[in-house]
Amino acid sequence: MSESARFDDATIDDLRARLRATRWPDAPAGTGWSLGVDVDELRALVTSWAEDFDFAAHRAAIEALPSRRATVGGIDVHLLHQRADRDDALPILLAHGWPDSGWRYRRVLPALVDAGLHVVVPDMPGYGFSAMPPQPLSSRDVAGLWAELMTQLGYDRFAVAGGDIGSGVARWLAIDHADRVIAVHRVDAGMPVFEGDPAELSAAERTFLSTAGEWRDAEGAYGAMHRTKPQTAAVGLTDSPAGLAAWIVEKLRSWSDCDGDLWSVYSRDDVLGLLTEYWVTGTIGSSMRMYHANAAVPPSEQARRVEVPSGFTLFPVDLVRPPREWLERTTNLVWYSEAPRGGHFAPVEQPGLFVSELLRFLEAFRGATPG
Repeated sequence: MSESARFDDATIDDLRARLRATRWPDAPAGTGWSLGVDVDELRALVTSWAEDFDFAAHRAAIEALPSRRATVGGIDVHLLHQRADRDDALPILLAHGWPDSGWRYRRVLPALVDAGLHVVVPDMPGYGFSAMPPQPLSSRDVAGLWAELMTQLGYDRFAVAGGDIGSGVARWLAIDHADRVIAVHRVDAGMPVFEGDPAELSAAERTFLSTAGEWRDAEGAYGAMHRTKPQTAAVGLTDSPAGLAAWIVEKLRSWSDCDGDLWSVYSRDDVLGLLTEYWVTGTIGSSMRMYHANAAVPPSEQARRVEVPSGFTLFPVDLVRPPREWLERTTNLVWYSEAPRGGHFAPVEQPGLFVSELLRFLEAFRGATPG
């Protein structure tokens, strides 16, 4: 099925009917977002989704993207692929995370191509418009698929960038395919894994480990559900678009540099477009199952060092920011930057700043491979 075909009239009519028939929970007075999603704000968004969102315009926007499909590892994969008109163009694969898809990079795609990059943005299996895998895939599994995809596209050597789960995919590409990955740029280092003596760590690194644990306790309940019982949550989230919106929008607000005002960073069309794509593809369950697969990767493997030249741009409102010492310990760190603003979804929140940071890092690698 093509991407735009999923937005057929029957599917949209059913979505609108479900939104209008939402059975709302009570909400204790004055709790706002402190217990999770603010029900009053979500109710307004759901009303806008049912009554105001232009589904036809969004379908047209999807049709206008430089999309193509490929079969990789027996799985039908959707990707954006656009080549630059430059002799020294550098191929780069951009790896997304959760709760998004190639949606994360649509804003920055034109600028990166104009700057001389051949850009590849695949939806991971079970995300976006890619098919669901028969079994849950880990970030390492996806890295292997993307290495095969780049071969199919004619790119023997390439750079890679990623964030969230995509940071893990980028890391595994650099570890398992070091002969092909020229350089890797990441906006986070993932949750820390350390099996050694804490006395070996700097004070900043020990604080990082402690802060990561505190974040898991305060904010990580969604991840525990994804890792352990994703199918339980998937039933409700696949049946209720309001539930789906609550699960995703709460994370967009919590993880973005928006000072509590989601609409200071995103347009309603940004958010409703993402929600609609999750709804029409039915991929919320398959996207969550990836956490279960990643949890099965042995800690000793998760702790392996990346030897490919690595660069990091850390955005101030991301989930847990690693100190430079940790990045030097775990990667061949050749470039480090701290951005003045932005959060977990930097390519959407601050597209110009993200593009500038990525291009600054990649400048040293121009000419490392023929375009």
